[in-house]
Amino acid sequence: MDFGVWADLGWEAWLTLGTICVIFGTLILTEASTDIVLLGAIVVLTVAGVLSPKEALAGFASEGIVTIAVLYVVVAGLEATGGNTIITEKFLSRPKSVTGALTKMMFPVTIVSAFMNNTPVVAMFLPAVNDWAKQNRIAVSKLMIPLSYAAVLSGTVTMISTATNLLVNGMLLNAKGHSMHMFELTWVGVPIMIAGVLFVVAFNKWLLPDRRPAMEQFGDTRQYSAEMLVDAAGPLVGRTIEEAGLRQLPNTFLAEIEREGEIIPSVGPEMKLHAGDRLVFVGVVGAVVDLQKIRGLHPATDQIFKLDSPRERRCLIEAVVSPRCPIIGMTIRAGQFRSLYNAVVIAVARSGERINKKIGDIVVQPGDTLLLEAHPSFAENQRNSHHFYLVSRIEGSSPVKYDRAYIALGILLVMICVASFTSLGMLKAAMLAAGAMLLTRCCTGTQARQSIEWKVILTVAAAFALGSAVENSGLAAAIAQSVTTLSGGNPMISLAAIYGGTLLLTELISHSAAVSLFFPIALGTANRLGIDYMPFVAAVTVAGSLGFATPLGYQTHMMVYSPGGYRFKDFLRIGIPMDIICWIIAMITIPMVLPLVPR
Repeated sequence: MDFGVWADLGWEAWLTLGTICVIFGTLILTEASTDIVLLGAIVVLTVAGVLSPKEALAGFASEGIVTIAVLYVVVAGLEATGGNTIITEKFLSRPKSVTGALTKMMFPVTIVSAFMNNTPVVAMFLPAVNDWAKQNRIAVSKLMIPLSYAAVLSGTVTMISTATNLLVNGMLLNAKGHSMHMFELTWVGVPIMIAGVLFVVAFNKWLLPDRRPAMEQFGDTRQYSAEMLVDAAGPLVGRTIEEAGLRQLPNTFLAEIEREGEIIPSVGPEMKLHAGDRLVFVGVVGAVVDLQKIRGLHPATDQIFKLDSPRERRCLIEAVVSPRCPIIGMTIRAGQFRSLYNAVVIAVARSGERINKKIGDIVVQPGDTLLLEAHPSFAENQRNSHHFYLVSRIEGSSPVKYDRAYIALGILLVMICVASFTSLGMLKAAMLAAGAMLLTRCCTGTQARQSIEWKVILTVAAAFALGSAVENSGLAAAIAQSVTTLSGGNPMISLAAIYGGTLLLTELISHSAAVSLFFPIALGTANRLGIDYMPFVAAVTVAGSLGFATPLGYQTHMMVYSPGGYRFKDFLRIGIPMDIICWIIAMITIPMVLPLVPR
């Protein structure tokens, strides 16, 4: 270790190092929110003068952060149109276990991501995997980290998989006058990809958290009775209950089927669905919302087509009937509920008991909880009414616009192709795609605004500023120089040191900053040793593309952080062994593909 470089460091570097230690300690030992901890650290560094206000706020204008924010709008378009459901049907078949689910998900994602930029691939699969987890009663926390890892693992299979590869290639072209070809690192990337997927699949039980919503753990006393019809033109006709994914829906069960006037109370998993089947489900409100989003099912009542407002502008609303409601003692049909309130009853809950009647034939009683489809204005108009108690809107319950699903998927595929195979770049491609989602009414402006995960944006922006502090204070240079001096002139140790140093800064700062800092160090190390520089360039490229131990290492990790309900230490638990495995395989394969030979 070269202690001289550390002795020359100023107080700014030591304060930055101390702040990083406090950040890691706080995130590992407490349940503090990541964005709050990082923002607090940035405040300390800014007030102390390590960062200027411009540097502290620069992250909010960085291309990577804006790209993530814009991609959320693209994802909103997929969710609003049911495009994510079609992706699930095409790529994700029904698993029998968590291990089976990981296998079915990770291998397709790695293959797709090998030939496309991994950020939009995660954006494409994110809502699909989220819904898939719910349908199969799998904790979403078991799938989100593997989704990001799968996309990142194939990052060096081709040169177009990540922006890091393109950045290193550009620096190589500028420094040496030649570039890497499309499959330069394929035989380094493929073993890493396979080993990484197998590791996650094999050890998910011990290394991935199993977190479920409180409602799923403790249940809900409000058991709604909801009726759904099988669409004659939908994909469910001819499928069994098992194949349609209706057997093990979370927090709900299929109570009976009415077919041509006959009631079938005992519904087996092998029973095939027919067009026009009326399915009676019993479950909590979230389950009814999920039922509304299943392609091929729609509410049994035809009243939803008679409301004044367009269906895409409606949402689901819960309302508890008060004793002063004018239709008490009357059936929903006889009381002309739709005409009276411009709302349609989708399901009814009554003190946890099941109501064995069609929706229109249910006699309204005080205390009944009605699940309504209506324009959002219903909640505002009836909130202070004497007819209902506790009127509340169900967030994320707008009807799915399946007629625009293929438009949304087309926009997504065009975005991926433009980002991967043209010089326009990811940000511009995402901006065009987000604009197209809005112009084609795949999602509304409200849905677009609500889709952005501001916690993620704040976290990434703060991490960007922290990276600037590490670099500007001289701490990054000290780490880089110390890492390279550990080699002692041995080519293999030097290669491992270059990889380790790049990986460390990838986890602490960002992959782009890490490779930018270590690329010239890699060339200089190869020059001092008198050997070919390409193995060292490969080490920087691979290490910069494969950071797993912190959510700060890659932007796809931050995209899944909030949906998966993760904590900082979740990434450390599974990411540190992943980093070590990739490091070991890279040290074996890089010298085989690019030998350490004299220049």
